[in-house]
Amino acid sequence: MATAPGARFMTPPQLPAVVEPAHLTAALRKAGALDRGAVREVKVLHQHPAIVSHVIRLGLRYVGESAGAPHSLILKMPHSAYARTLANAGRQEVAFYTRLAPNMPSQIVPRCYDGHFDEESQAWHLLLEDLTDSHEVAADWPLPPSRDQAMAIVTALARWHASWWDHTSLGETAGTWMSIDDTTGLMETFAGHYDRFADLLGDRLSEERRILYRRFIEKAGRLLQRYHSHRHVTIAHGDAHTWNFLLPRAGVTDAVRIFDFDQWRINVPTNDLAYMMATQWYPERRQALERPLLNRYFDTLIAHGISGYTRGALDQDYRWSVLWHITKPVWQWSINIPPVIWWNNLERVFSAVDDLGCEELL
Repeated sequence: MATAPGARFMTPPQLPAVVEPAHLTAALRKAGALDRGAVREVKVLHQHPAIVSHVIRLGLRYVGESAGAPHSLILKMPHSAYARTLANAGRQEVAFYTRLAPNMPSQIVPRCYDGHFDEESQAWHLLLEDLTDSHEVAADWPLPPSRDQAMAIVTALARWHASWWDHTSLGETAGTWMSIDDTTGLMETFAGHYDRFADLLGDRLSEERRILYRRFIEKAGRLLQRYHSHRHVTIAHGDAHTWNFLLPRAGVTDAVRIFDFDQWRINVPTNDLAYMMATQWYPERRQALERPLLNRYFDTLIAHGISGYTRGALDQDYRWSVLWHITKPVWQWSINIPPVIWWNNLERVFSAVDDLGCEELL
């Protein structure tokens, strides 16, 4: 797996019971990954630094017949500092891998061998396919990907979005729709966070940006009509920065894989594109790649059978999503994400808002 943005190395956590040989044997057999053999030994190979979770690479040794069984796994579990405040993130990710992923085309996400969220203790874990030897992130954080890497990433994103585009299961067995009351309450919460955020920043948040935030909050109900139309929507990743994509290593014939699904939800698809480019890339890089990547995304949608959605509609949705992402730094600040992340996101997304004339949407 990958190194998360802004991550620090951490003391290895207490491993859950699921990594004991007997538990792993049962999990792998249930997943159809192990026939008659059994796990004999489990060893921590490496701990990948992350912000709000522990991501640990485990090595496995077997006794008996184990042909085709994985010799390493990725264990993902909550970081104790965020276990309570971000418990829903764990619930979300376990639900994605256990309910949605089995119904998706192959080679989009890592295979999940086991996942569980305990509602009482709020402990959770995932046992995922280890792609360390075959895949890698495009570049170490905070470096953006190359043009070819970005094209491959956006192609994978479009392929995934197309698989859930206006799917009949949306709001039924795949995610839930937020009602108008839900989104109204969410915006009221955001407005409270924003007031405290603006007080904290003082003169580091310009009057021009304060005016835009106030207008945005005032007009949010009208802006949300796009979401409440329930048209041209999909399962969005919610945290689609390029370091959540694994690209095949040189010489490996495979597809780009997407991971880290703790913020997935039904949404306008361009939410992911805007977060990837407008929130994460500085102006020069975004301006160079934005148009070609939107073209690639649209062409991939069409190639995968999406109809009735025009290139102009994609541009309009992208601008709408860029404007919505002025909320992201505030939300990140509200859950104690480090300033090295939210401050840079704030500067980058406002540059995109200015470049794309997003204020016109208000």
